[in-house]
Parts: sequence; C-alpha cells; structure tokens
Amino acid sequence: MSETRGVFAPETTAEARECFESVGPAAQTVTKELAREMAFSKEEYDERVTSDVVETARDALFASLLAVEVGDYTEFAAARTDHPDAEVVQHGSQDVDGAVWHYVPFADALVAATFQDEPEAAVATLRRIAFGEYYREAFEE
Repeated sequence: MSETRGVFAPETTAEARECFESVGPAAQTVTKELAREMAFSKEEYDERVTSDVVETARDALFASLLAVEVGDYTEFAAARTDHPDAEVVQHGSQDVDGAVWHYVPFADALVAATFQDEPEAAVATLRRIAFGEYYREAFEE
C-alpha cells in the first residue's frame, strides 16, 4: 500500500497560495538563522540575504511539504484510474519497481517520478518538478 509523505495537498490555486504564504515567516526565520550560523556580519547579511534568497527558501519549504504518494509502479498505475481525465506527466522509466506521484487538482495533472532504490531522492525530485511546472506558475497568475 502506498504511503503519503508531506502535508500540503491544496485543491485550488487559492488554497495553494494560502499554503505558500503560510511558509513565508518560516522561510525568513530559516534564512536568518542560517546567516547567523555562518557568522554573517550585519553588512554581509544586508548584502547577501536579499528578498530573492528568502523567496527561494519559501519556494523550497513549500515544495518540501507537498503531499506525495510513495508506492510501487502498480499502485501508481491504479492511482491513474482515480484521475481518468488528468494529464499524466511521468519522469523516469516504467521498468523500475517504485513510483512517487502527486496530483495537482487545479491543473488536473498527475505528476510522477519512478525509482528503483532511492525513494527519498525520487520524492525530492518530484516535489521540485511539481513546484516548478505547476505551482510556481499558479502563483504568478
């Protein structure tokens, strides 16, 4: 049986934006604490920690919290029947045992990546793909 990893599974672009905005303060805190750990002076912090840096942290935090199903390829094939009209975007080979997938309701897209031995790497890859191909675009609208 597949396993769900992550917490964000927004149904609409509005819900996705709400989740995205909710990680903004955490992104600021993480960025500040990392700069402190790297012993940035105030001047170096002001110069290097730009709004783009904090935004990148927010992007990464949001993507890392997307709900992803992890299972075998047969389970992914069965999940496709749950979304019969969805665009299926698969990365990797179907000649391996494992698959990870994420459904993007507002785009009616089922995004997947396959793996043989590294589910954590596949999950991270899939989250980056889903964010880059669907969520980022939805946030720019």
